[in-house]
Amino acid sequence: MNRGVVSIQEARDLADEVGLDLVEISPNSRPPVCKLLDFGKFKYQSQKKAAESRKKTKTVEVKEIKVRPNIDTHDYEVKMRAAKRFLEEGDKVKVTLRFRGREMAHPHLGMKLLQGIRGELDDMSKVESEPRMEGRQMIMVLAPTAKAVAPAAARPTAPAPEQAPEQAPESA
Repeated sequence: MNRGVVSIQEARDLADEVGLDLVEISPNSRPPVCKLLDFGKFKYQSQKKAAESRKKTKTVEVKEIKVRPNIDTHDYEVKMRAAKRFLEEGDKVKVTLRFRGREMAHPHLGMKLLQGIRGELDDMSKVESEPRMEGRQMIMVLAPTAKAVAPAAARPTAPAPEQAPEQAPESA
């Protein structure tokens, strides 16, 4: 119930009379706004809200996929499935292309492979860092788009396994 503007002493007396605490809600307003409430309960509720909001936040992880310039088609497909799964889960994907020996003489092959990966994942990701050479490896980071994360959130996390009905043993 709203009492309007009252003196501090009157508010304290009212709090004692009702058996509640006088809690200052917004000290910067003129006049300061106070409420009569059970402070222990108020503190508990605010801690619960904070814990709930912490639980809901998801930390974005960076998952790494390592490939080579002369990767086989099946291996490439497996890596692409993993990258798609990571993006659907809302994680960033770091694609690392490692060059060995004479492969260093042909960085254009690595760039071509990374462009192919980029093209294949273009509908569900955006390039966060363009392909660049770091020593013997070429690195590109992809971040998920909202379109990639939304279908995964709608999908059930673990489908319930169907159980086959038990059959009674036949007696002869």
